[in-house]
Amino acid sequence: MKANGRVHKYGDNIDTDVIIPARHLNTANHKELASHCMEDIDTEFVHKVKTGDIMVGGWNFGCGSSREHAPIAIKESGISCVIAKTFARIFYRNAINIGLAILECEEASNKIQDGDEVSIDFDTGVITNITRKESYQALPFPDFIKDIIAKGGLLRSIQ
Repeated sequence: MKANGRVHKYGDNIDTDVIIPARHLNTANHKELASHCMEDIDTEFVHKVKTGDIMVGGWNFGCGSSREHAPIAIKESGISCVIAKTFARIFYRNAINIGLAILECEEASNKIQDGDEVSIDFDTGVITNITRKESYQALPFPDFIKDIIAKGGLLRSIQ
């Protein structure tokens, strides 16, 4: 399993209200949620994100409420993977549950810049910054998580 895309980079403590503002939670439509993803800190995100792109954050990405709307909005916007130094535990679990790939890698978070082109090999955990000609090592997913992500989420993986 691999991903390749341009980076959209954010800082520390990006909470679920920043990812998808609460005023947009009155819909279950995934496309509608994605159309408001990151709008309070990056008004251009929804216009510049392309399918396969990668989001990079800092410490405690996805903190805040336990709603699944946040990883759904990110995934539906076209993001193939989120890399961060650390994730809030409930966000981490929700992301896996809905099939959004996420990797913790402090070095990658520190060195990757907004707009860099990055490729990820989920089998090895190697994150390659094509723009800067650097590689970083994250822990690869265990097989059961790779299976959940490949099938589009936990519910689809057990059907």
